[in-house]
Amino acid sequence: MTADVPTPSSARAAPRVLVVFNPRSGSGDSELPQFIQLLRKDGMDVVERELQKDTPMRDYVTDLDQFTFLVGAGGDGTVSSLAYAARYKNVPMLAFPAGTANLIAQNLDLPQDAAGLAAIIRDGHSLRVDMGEIEVQGEKSGFCMLAGAGADASMIRDSEELKDRFGAMAYVMSAMKQLNPRKTTFHLKIDGQPREFEGIGVMIANFGMANYRLPITSDISPSDGRFTVILMKAGNIMRLLPNLIDSVRAKLNLGDPMFSGNLETIEARTVEVDAAEPFPLQYDGELHVETTPFKARILPGAIRFLTAAKRDDLET
Repeated sequence: MTADVPTPSSARAAPRVLVVFNPRSGSGDSELPQFIQLLRKDGMDVVERELQKDTPMRDYVTDLDQFTFLVGAGGDGTVSSLAYAARYKNVPMLAFPAGTANLIAQNLDLPQDAAGLAAIIRDGHSLRVDMGEIEVQGEKSGFCMLAGAGADASMIRDSEELKDRFGAMAYVMSAMKQLNPRKTTFHLKIDGQPREFEGIGVMIANFGMANYRLPITSDISPSDGRFTVILMKAGNIMRLLPNLIDSVRAKLNLGDPMFSGNLETIEARTVEVDAAEPFPLQYDGELHVETTPFKARILPGAIRFLTAAKRDDLET
């Protein structure tokens, strides 16, 4: 009888990588072609699928179990939609930054260049994180970063016409326009408990960093099985800048908060949001035609994101 001979590593099946990309994201100058070329140079089997209008995202990942890695190339909306379609399938996913702000990639502390991103795939290190599921008018979608109603959605709406010319700076310019946003009474259910407040908006955060990895507020973790619900009580978005200073101070262990009153944060697994008048709605940077009311629930450990970061690096 002949003894079994171990298969040489060189003869093992090459890693298979599924790349789902949105050709309309950002300004079209991402390094996706170079990235794919580097993966193939490393001997990986790369399958590319371009998003098509009116094709559900789930249709792109029906055979995901046949792949080693998943890559979502686009803006935050593309990445979160793909992650939701791939939730709990246990295939590590790379959030390839091909959009304007790419906040999910920033929260994961990913490099921006093709070589650095290919190295992330090559290393294969991933972290399991939570996702949010949002329900509006009976339709469910997913988000990785945050969902919101009110001033933040208005800011995103006003930035749309500026993004092509100014990129991520469009969001800053739009925020400066929100000097007199609408205020209303919000009606919430936090884990089933009713709550009302008067303010300019509600944000439901899973990841907690804005552009340049600045913390939105302290104590946000994408892997604790809970949202951080942010009640925006300030008269305008610019009055929230002191709270940003507090968040940075907390991140750097520089002492107790210096400012309070503009924001209140609450941890929750389920959230229902309604308002005295319909308010615009956004999730993961995409403005939607739907308005309040909406529901959100946490999906613990729903996705494995590829990153070189450690778990503590993702928390604020």
